[in-house]
Amino acid sequence: MVVLQDRPVVPLSPWLSRVLDECAGNGRTLQLVTPMESRLTLPLRTAASGAAAQWVVRDGDGYYEGLSGRPLKWTGATFAPVPEARDYAPGFTTRPAAALGSQLTLVYRTRHGDGDLAGPIERLLQLLTGRPPAGLGHAEPLEHPWRRERLTEYARGRAAAKLIVAGDGPRPAQAICEFTATGDGGAAEVSSVTVGYAADDPPPIQHLPSLIGALTAEQPVASLFVQLTPGRPDLTTEPRWTGAPAPVALAVAGAVAGPPGQPGQTVGHPNTPLTLFPLGDGRSPDGWQRHAALMQHLRSNG
Repeated sequence: MVVLQDRPVVPLSPWLSRVLDECAGNGRTLQLVTPMESRLTLPLRTAASGAAAQWVVRDGDGYYEGLSGRPLKWTGATFAPVPEARDYAPGFTTRPAAALGSQLTLVYRTRHGDGDLAGPIERLLQLLTGRPPAGLGHAEPLEHPWRRERLTEYARGRAAAKLIVAGDGPRPAQAICEFTATGDGGAAEVSSVTVGYAADDPPPIQHLPSLIGALTAEQPVASLFVQLTPGRPDLTTEPRWTGAPAPVALAVAGAVAGPPGQPGQTVGHPNTPLTLFPLGDGRSPDGWQRHAALMQHLRSNG
């Protein structure tokens, strides 16, 4: 399915959300076509990185993939890679239109019983922004002001649910929460929280141990992964190369020994401890090597 959007900022609108669900359900791919000047919001950019969607950027008479820079061409039925292309599309390597900062992303996994589901996401956003969340919904703009019971009611009524939660405070913050019902009446949650920081406003990486400890004081988590990505502080994405993400830390439940030369730090409540493994400063790609070694160690000892 090909959809044209000629606007400065393209959100995950209710209509686009329905189209994405339809394409995912019948095995098709949504190809979203925009001009080079367009940006995607974080929820739509996340959707466009999945199997059911592709961002196609129009640059003069040519096209390219907005998230990878791969040149594309129109075949008469779909946009497909240019076989002879050996480099990024020229538009992808042009300078960003606005100053870049960094985007701090925290992804946590947890399991809930039959009670409230909104505690962890509310707590994490409050720790990162200083305020409770501002709103929630399935599409943009968000339909509802923040209410814990509304998130719980919606997520508990479905086998699987995905919600967007907006943060409040001086920095842009958004979360994408996914819930899957478990056979025992509970729910598994995987949520990703991203906060935007300007170049002169460094993210609070040094405070991660205390932040993770505060997050897990009321609700234990199975794991929490932290990475830093160069990007616009407003959390929108231009169809240009702005830099690769790099890992900062990984925390896993329990008192766990790391691989040789990679010690961990115990954080969290004494009854539900986590082991936090530093991986890097979020700016060096070397962190991915430490991440790979740690994951291999955890799998072999799991």
